[in-house]
Amino acid sequence: MLEFFIAGGWIMYPLFISVAIATAIVVERFWSLQTKRISPPELITQIWQWLRYDQVDDHRIESMRNNSPLGQILAAGLVNRDCSRQVTREAIEDVGRHVTVELERNLNTLGTIAAIAPLMGLLGTVIGMIKVFAVITTEGVGNPETLAGGISEALLTTAAGLLIAIPSVIFYRFFRGKISKLVVDMEEKAMKLIEILHGDRQFDPDDENNK
Repeated sequence: MLEFFIAGGWIMYPLFISVAIATAIVVERFWSLQTKRISPPELITQIWQWLRYDQVDDHRIESMRNNSPLGQILAAGLVNRDCSRQVTREAIEDVGRHVTVELERNLNTLGTIAAIAPLMGLLGTVIGMIKVFAVITTEGVGNPETLAGGISEALLTTAAGLLIAIPSVIFYRFFRGKISKLVVDMEEKAMKLIEILHGDRQFDPDDENNK
């Protein structure tokens, strides 16, 4: 493996840095985007119980805000529970936008790596081929070892760029899809909170727990 890295030339160093960053982002996103960490299913039931027994206070609201991203959204609704439905909804939506941005943290970097890795590989290919033609110009085609070195550098960097880009694109799309599902789930729970606070319907905790 080290021989391949060295044979690929200096362009392998930025490619190595790219794969290290992409790997770190993928691991971090897998850990951070767990459903139980983002949108715990028991929060709506917990809020319903607090409201039922008139137990909502600043301490509980702050505890919920620190619980999870969904907790931040629902806490905004509880803070504005005595306001009109429109004000409550706008407060929830405002916090929801900030939460969504936070969920997408580092994904732009991963997408950038997916886009530039093949370009860096192509750059390595061009550099390798330039070396090949430089050897042909000065020494002719009688030195196959020197020619093979340039061709090897060209092919290795192309392969490395693609090996980095393909998984990066896959994980980028995967996390985008997961975030979309999480956002929809949090929107549904936020709407349930609005319905509970403004009396549009009677909340049934059994329905929530059975999901």
